[in-house]
Amino acid sequence: MMEATHELFKNYLGKIGSGQNTSKGLTREESGNALKLILKAQASPAQIGAFLIAHRIRRPEPQELAGMLDTYLELGPKILSQGQQRRPICFGMPFDGRTRTAPIYPLTTLLLIASGQPVVLQGGKRMPTKFGVTSIELFSALGIHLEGLSITELQNKFSNNGLALIHQPDHFPLAESLIPYRQDLGKRTPLSTMELIWTAHQGNHLIISGFVHSPTEEMCLETLRIRKEKEMIFVKGLEGGVDLSTNRAFIAGHFKENEFQRLIIHPQDYINPEENITWSNIEEWQKQALLAIENKGPLLNQIIWNAGIYLFLSNVTTNIEDSIRKAENCISSGLLKDCIQKLMD
Repeated sequence: MMEATHELFKNYLGKIGSGQNTSKGLTREESGNALKLILKAQASPAQIGAFLIAHRIRRPEPQELAGMLDTYLELGPKILSQGQQRRPICFGMPFDGRTRTAPIYPLTTLLLIASGQPVVLQGGKRMPTKFGVTSIELFSALGIHLEGLSITELQNKFSNNGLALIHQPDHFPLAESLIPYRQDLGKRTPLSTMELIWTAHQGNHLIISGFVHSPTEEMCLETLRIRKEKEMIFVKGLEGGVDLSTNRAFIAGHFKENEFQRLIIHPQDYINPEENITWSNIEEWQKQALLAIENKGPLLNQIIWNAGIYLFLSNVTTNIEDSIRKAENCISSGLLKDCIQKLMD
């Protein structure tokens, strides 16, 4: 049986790894099956490494990424919205974390939840290639401990509080088994691109994904079109994530109902522009975050701007001005503090 799967995988490698002029993309079905063989360790270590680096060199095609997403959705964890729960925002960010700028998204997420907008995140432990700070660490610094939950416990928290953080070591051990390959290759693989647009949430949701380079946006857009996603937003955020700067234009692509719209919004039209805060360490970030929760400190303006934009894009409000006021009131009224306390209990 193992010999047969190795031979099958050789065929996939022959297509994508035969050289600049003769290599070609896999079909959606082939790509999905190739990743399934990888996750189930039915391809050899040499074959897995060759597959990942070949895709790194030639870049995956949209139908290949769609096939990989099919496999993640089949074998990975699943989260569902309950009853009349509002459709969640599913944020897609690099799994290897942040190293240069202070993360905003944990506090943005909490502001969104406090405003009635559910959020789904995903990530893991510190991993190659950046080994940046993780979501688990950042939420823990705020007293919200999300590591070690079963998928049932996570589903209950999401149903009750509107927050789900898919933690790969806890909820998707098959994917976690590939971390050593990332370490040994020393380069981001096609999995890193696919993770930007994967979500464990099943059903109606709004995917908001970060990107750095325009080809990534185009590739991910076409992939989600193939997947028949109804709405998606691609954000040119800090370090390829979804955090928005307050000193440069917000640039995003919005795909909805088969129409694509380029969004360009200048923060100085709504708030006072400020320099992005440099990341130093988790202790310093904790101090800055706790100050923001008290409606002061260097992160406050960025949090209000980020939450304001995402409240607007998720249709909680009808214009950016109202969104910013809502974010400001959420902090000054104590709603954000109440939300954090509820998540800590």
